[in-house]
Amino acid sequence: MNPQQPTAPIVIRNAYVVTMDAARTEHRRGYVVVDGSRITEVGAGEPAGYDRATVVDGSGCVVTPGLINTHHHLYQWITRGLAVDHTLFEWLTTLYPVWAGIDADAVHVAAKGALAHLAKTGCTTSTDHHYVVPRDGGDVFGAEIAAAAEVGIRFHPCRGSMDLGTSAGGLPPDHIVEDLDAILDGSRQAVEQWHDPSFDSMLRIALAPCSPFSVTTELLRRSAVLARDLGVRLHTHLAETLDEQEFCLERFGCNPVQYMESLGWTGPDVWYAHAVHLDDRDIGVLAASGTGAAHCPTSNGRLGAGIARAADLYAAGVPLGLGVDGAASNESCCMLEEAHHAALFARARSGPRAMTVRQSLELATIGGARVLGRENELGSVEVGKLADLALWRIDTLAHSGITDPVAAIVLGSQPPLELLLINGREVVRRDEVLTVDEDTVAGEVAAAHRALVAKAG
Repeated sequence: MNPQQPTAPIVIRNAYVVTMDAARTEHRRGYVVVDGSRITEVGAGEPAGYDRATVVDGSGCVVTPGLINTHHHLYQWITRGLAVDHTLFEWLTTLYPVWAGIDADAVHVAAKGALAHLAKTGCTTSTDHHYVVPRDGGDVFGAEIAAAAEVGIRFHPCRGSMDLGTSAGGLPPDHIVEDLDAILDGSRQAVEQWHDPSFDSMLRIALAPCSPFSVTTELLRRSAVLARDLGVRLHTHLAETLDEQEFCLERFGCNPVQYMESLGWTGPDVWYAHAVHLDDRDIGVLAASGTGAAHCPTSNGRLGAGIARAADLYAAGVPLGLGVDGAASNESCCMLEEAHHAALFARARSGPRAMTVRQSLELATIGGARVLGRENELGSVEVGKLADLALWRIDTLAHSGITDPVAAIVLGSQPPLELLLINGREVVRRDEVLTVDEDTVAGEVAAAHRALVAKAG
């Protein structure tokens, strides 16, 4: 386990290379050279001068940038399969009492399982939005950060929070919300302890009050000030359901985007999860301010929240990525499935030309990098960028004979993952995670699930 950083360059040859560079270059028979944590060469044909390199034969495979997950709730990996036929508000009120029982040990197990699965399905960078912080739960943020380091994935955890309990008109139970000052202190501490702004950072922190119906106006306002003082990004759920729209209209006299705009929650350092129920003005606000969005089509479908106007957001120039969302509202948590559903849902809403397969793959790669402010480091296969790469096998029964390799991976079933490099390090080989033992983690997840459900009664 835990393979070391390779000392010799890695050359992937004879592969179909989808670069996702500005020109959207594709090489039908191409190569990629990785030296340390960086991509040093990309091109068509054969590389030269690498006699001592580790050579990977990419025949029958497609190279893409590693996939970037812009919204998740890792702790939910141990609460999958509950409230499967509920609306969002029903789902939340059912699960809050279960989530109230989590602690650092449970979060560590859940995060390790969820992140290992993401890596196995081609994801090289993942966010997390952790907003349940039990008073006696221990260091839940440190627990998930440790899990990410074990798996070897590039990680952007968001220090979430809730301070609006049911007694004050919010949705979460009072016993799982935090005090405003404790949240701000905890947020500052998380950034000061863990945030790494360097080019090749494996760990960056964002601040992420949960949603308009679970946090106070003061928390949103002060979190925005704090994040900008600390130089980190801001994230929250927004416009996910019509219930939320009605909540904001009744409580604040405006829709969710107008509310967030009034609090300073727009700009290139902000991204919203879901953004399903937006009007033309809302989309214009996001586009003009550079505010990003994490499109989560599978979760939105699972909860019946609606179909986001992803094609309109894309056309308007809004920074747009994909997210698997919390595992309790998307039991599969597969980034290629999100690309698949992004294309299909956009077409179901707006016609067969609403989103191409390459545009949906763009959302999963360079689009996600743009949402996280890392488009100069991640999201495309280009010289000088970090070596986060996925090599997909498309010559097996499920994919052989599909004319277009990009259509094969976006519209076909999940292809076998021949190789996954994160920061130049081999994390997955031939569908096997190398950094943690999958069977051991699966057993730990099952035990943690049983214990947490039993604890909730």
